Amino acid sequence: MSLNTCHAGSGVVLYSGEFILLYCDGVTLSFDCAEPRMKGDRKGRIYLTTHRMIFRSNNDSKGLVSFSFPFYTLHNLGLEQPVFGANYIKGTVKAEPNGGWTGSASFRMTFKNGGATEYGQALMAAGQAASRYMGQQPPPPYTAPTAAYVNAQNYMAPAGSAPYGFHVPTNVFPERPPANQVYMYEQPPPYPGVMGVGYMAPNGTAYATAPPPVQNPQYAQQYPQYPQQVPQYPQQYSQPMPPTNQTSQPAYPGAAYGDFNMGPPPAYAPAESKKMN
Repeated sequence: MSLNTCHAGSGVVLYSGEFILLYCDGVTLSFDCAEPRMKGDRKGRIYLTTHRMIFRSNNDSKGLVSFSFPFYTLHNLGLEQPVFGANYIKGTVKAEPNGGWTGSASFRMTFKNGGATEYGQALMAAGQAASRYMGQQPPPPYTAPTAAYVNAQNYMAPAGSAPYGFHVPTNVFPERPPANQVYMYEQPPPYPGVMGVGYMAPNGTAYATAPPPVQNPQYAQQYPQYPQQVPQYPQQYSQPMPPTNQTSQPAYPGAAYGDFNMGPPPAYAPAESKKMN
């Protein structure tokens, strides 16, 4: 996870080939950690993309303006359903190297207008899908893109379950972020997403290796290319996910997959006329 690395103006900046699955305003995010800039409650918007979760604060005057949660940095995700009070999502996130902070932090996320259950199911399913493509080496340390960003044109992923293999509850979260608040770098994502290490086109199809060439002729020399072949699924994913009390094997030495192996997400139940807490 990186601190204050994915915002521009009043919006967020995506990588080339990264698309928004879900968007929700009215979210409160809180952390339990030693980093002073992360303490306290933050109100803002949450974006679930094909590669990560992004939080954008409504208040730019405090230390935390934006947070990037790549799926591989998330662990111990869970949905809490208290007898009194709203449902909320909890978990632990680990800092990316060079991500602006160090260590790990527990977090809690609540939704003003409900939808925590549906969002949590989609988040866990997206993390499971992306974790299957993690290779034997860790993603590179965070590096600030050097290329300029532009207003994104096609930034919403196609609705429905295809081609992701899991339900994306756009009926619960029908809102789209304002077009003037979404930007995009020319740099591709440095870690795999729900479609693997390739890239997803706006029409929902997957590129095998890389997106169409960009206009900057120096681009290919600025950033390393992805492998020409998509890594095979790790063998442990050929069977159903283990129960909660089992631990996944690390994708590479010294690190672990995001902890999305808590069993498959609960079966999706269509939302009622309004979101339920």
